[in-house]
Formats: sequence, C-alpha cells, structure tokens
Amino acid sequence: MAKTAVLTGGGTAGHIYPALALAERLQMRGWRVLYAGTPSGIEARLAPEAGIPFTGFTASGFDRARPWTLVSGVARIWMSEQRAKRWLEDVGADVVIGFGGYVSVPVVRAAEALKIPVVVHEQNSVMGLANKMAAKHASALCLTYGCTRKDAPAGVPVEVTGNPVRQLVMGASRARAREAFGIPDEAVMLLVFGGSLGARHINQAMAALKADLLSRDAVRVMHVTGPKELEATEEALSLTSEERERYQVLGYQDRMPEALAAADVIVSRAGATSLAEISARGIPSVLVPYPHATADHQTTNARAWVDSGAALMFPDAEVEGAAFKEAVLALLDDPQMRARMQQAACAADSANAAERLADVAERVA
Repeated sequence: MAKTAVLTGGGTAGHIYPALALAERLQMRGWRVLYAGTPSGIEARLAPEAGIPFTGFTASGFDRARPWTLVSGVARIWMSEQRAKRWLEDVGADVVIGFGGYVSVPVVRAAEALKIPVVVHEQNSVMGLANKMAAKHASALCLTYGCTRKDAPAGVPVEVTGNPVRQLVMGASRARAREAFGIPDEAVMLLVFGGSLGARHINQAMAALKADLLSRDAVRVMHVTGPKELEATEEALSLTSEERERYQVLGYQDRMPEALAAADVIVSRAGATSLAEISARGIPSVLVPYPHATADHQTTNARAWVDSGAALMFPDAEVEGAAFKEAVLALLDDPQMRARMQQAACAADSANAAERLADVAERVA
C-alpha cells in the first residue's frame, strides 16, 4: 500500500511551488500526495491544477497594529488544528511536510499531537515565523541556505537540501522556447522580471538602458514589468514597431518556465523560488533584492549566490546608476563571463533539491 504524504503551506507562490516540486518527486516514487492549505489562497487553485487533492483549513496571523487580532488568529488556528487531527487520521498520513505560511501551523501541530513525523522546509535565508513555530518539534528541518542554521530550534536535526524546483521548469526545452518566442539561436536573450508585483526601479533602469541594449545587434530583451507597471514602463520605453521586434514588454508572463529556458542573462528580484529556478537552469543573473522584505532576507538570499560567483547584486536604490548599467552590458557582451557564472550556478546543484528533500521525507516516514 502506498504511503501518504501531506504537504502544507500557503499564502505565496514561494511556499507553494517548492511543495509542488516535492509532490512530483514523491508521486514518481509511488507515494500518495495530498495538500492542506487555505481555502482562499492560491494553493487552492495550484494544487488541484497539479493533480493533487486539496483540503482547506482556515488560518491567519495577526496585525501588530491591532493586538486584539491575536485572539482571533489563535482561535482560528486552534479550530483548524482540531479539524486537521481528524482529517490526518482519516487519510492515514505517514508524514507531514510544512513549507511555511500560517496554514502550516495547525496542520503541523495536529501531526505532532498524533505522533506523525513532521518535516519543515524553509525556502529563505531567514526563517519565517510560521516555520519557526512548526519546526520546534519536527523530525527534520530542511534548509535552502546553510546560513539559516542559526535560526533552527535547538535539538532539531537540520539538513541543507536546497529549494525544490518544478519539473515544468527543469524540463523546458531551450530550442522550443526560443522558437516559440521568436528568439534566434545566435541571439543573447536578456530576461527581466521583478516578481508578481513588478519592480518600479528595475523597470525605470531598463527603460534608461534601452538605447544601449538595442545598439547591440545580437541582444533580444523580454521585459516583464508586473501588471501595475506595464503602462508606465511602455510609456518610458516608447518602443517603435521596429524596436518591438527585439524588445518585448509584458505585464505578466504565464510561460515563465519557457522564458527561463530561453534566457542567457537575467535581471530580477531575489525571491527564494526565483533564485532556485535561475540557479537550477544555470543562468547568470543580476539580482536586485526587494528592500522591504522581512529581515531584508532577499539580500541575504542573493548574497549566497554572489559569494559563489553565480550572480551580481545591486541595492534597489542603485539600479539607475552607472555601475548597474555597466554590469548588465558586460554580462551581455562577455560570453566567457557568462560561462563562469553558469558553471558556478550549476555547482550549487539546485536541480536535485527536490530529490534530496524527498529522501528526507522517506527517511523520517
């Protein structure tokens, strides 16, 4: 009889995509995989789309500016924990793997009460509050970055696995992607994106770089602005019909795995999932961490890749300066520099993070 793994996490794609990557590996090994998340979160859509049965549990944090919301938040978690206990017994869970977000707390607490082994995975360089709570009695804590060991609860076994990447990303064909996007084989493609909300300073910096980019005949640009930034960025770029053949600007890219496969150089934020996917594909990158991330964790995320030689990094406030411009153009102009950075990215072995995490899940189960 197949063993059953329950994956839990929600709130952002950064919690959910690594869980879906693990689900793929466990299913390939013959496991039955279920997903527990918030009914209104994007996981309620993404998990069923990936063919994983989904069950919703209500959970929320609290607003520090409104301390009384702590009471309602704790009450929701307690009620969801009671529901989760009954559900975990009904489905016969052999292991629960938590990926963060408040919904993981009641599911993990329920598993611990039932003596079901728990694995917690932290995607970022700084542990989130939900994962800190969930990891206290876990059978294993798996990390993306070794520097996160400092946040680990005492006595919990720790393993650095990396951040799992979906097969959709790993399996995308460069040749087919370039054909689909109309990118010639010999072209050097620059992919720019700032996450789901976009990044105003990056968009403004790229608009200022347009003339330099298009003066290089080999360069093609795919610039994903974020939906709210599209109109302003298009106005700043003021692309002619001829320039649009080489500089594509989009509010949103729903074919990101193919875009990554086609890219030679990337300019992006330093979110955990983006970095894992960039590294797994071995793409040289210029990283601009989101300056308002909790505990500035995107800067810490990025520093690990910079130190390994796989990326360059600039603060958000400096992307419109000369040094950022020189770095982007140097990467586009220097194939040897790109090759060195690609080799450094591949050395991190992000492509096998899902396998390592699946190994841990099987071991504790």
